[in-house]
Amino acid sequence: MPVVDARSTDDRPGLPHEVLANRRNWDERVPIHLVGYGTDAFVADPERLSDVAREDLALMAPHLPGGSLAGLDLLHLQCHLGTDTLSFARLGARVTGVDLSPAAVDAARDLARRAGLGATFVESEVTATQDVVAERFDVVHTGIGALCWLPDLDAWARTVATMLRPGGLFFVRDGHPVLASLDDERDDGRLVLARSYFAGPPLRWDDDVSYVNQEVRIRSAETYEWHHPLSEVVGALLGAGLRLTSLGEQTTLPWKALPSMVEEATEHGTAWVLPEGRERLPLTFSLTAVKDA
Repeated sequence: MPVVDARSTDDRPGLPHEVLANRRNWDERVPIHLVGYGTDAFVADPERLSDVAREDLALMAPHLPGGSLAGLDLLHLQCHLGTDTLSFARLGARVTGVDLSPAAVDAARDLARRAGLGATFVESEVTATQDVVAERFDVVHTGIGALCWLPDLDAWARTVATMLRPGGLFFVRDGHPVLASLDDERDDGRLVLARSYFAGPPLRWDDDVSYVNQEVRIRSAETYEWHHPLSEVVGALLGAGLRLTSLGEQTTLPWKALPSMVEEATEHGTAWVLPEGRERLPLTFSLTAVKDA
């Protein structure tokens, strides 16, 4: 399957200022992340999979036919550079990735070309996916670290349901909502609630570095994040007509969310964990749901 270009819907009127600010920020992150994500190594080794894809597959496998993605059509929402998307392609899926950032989509297409992998990458605001992607999918996947960038989870869940074929599987693994409530500047190992766990107005940040590199400065530093408690995530998917089939909580994270976290080797690669007493707090959650016929 060739790498396919697709038209953008992101110049249409009506996108909120917050979403446009986020898009500018993520456009600037692309050259930083191309280095930080190890894309040259990904291209050089045809067996290489991202750590995120390895862990996600382990959680998805019990819900997949034969425990495998082979031969399935997979849609990856908020795919960023496509390293996870293309890892799923290496696992045998026919993949389509969607992302808000035109720079990220261009980079993902180039990465697919360099790696010799078939993939389709589409630039679109996530809830407009059905307007630019006609196909329907066996698996819809939302990438980790993605939900905080979405202002409207009900619209997101409706998109997920629309893009699934009857009997199709939805999977998400993301940072646990309680993690976003913690004071993320404490370096004494104590877990202290500093923000409300429940949904509210978006948080505005002016952070001129990326989580993969603290040296390179980003000019478009303004970003907005929306906090979604677990009940909102589950409720949105149920409201869109999906049937929940699993809900899990994990104690590892792909990025350093708290100053006291330490990096350690796992069976899927490396991850960040609490230095002690990790059972005190879930760092991620995972969820599967199906679209009944």
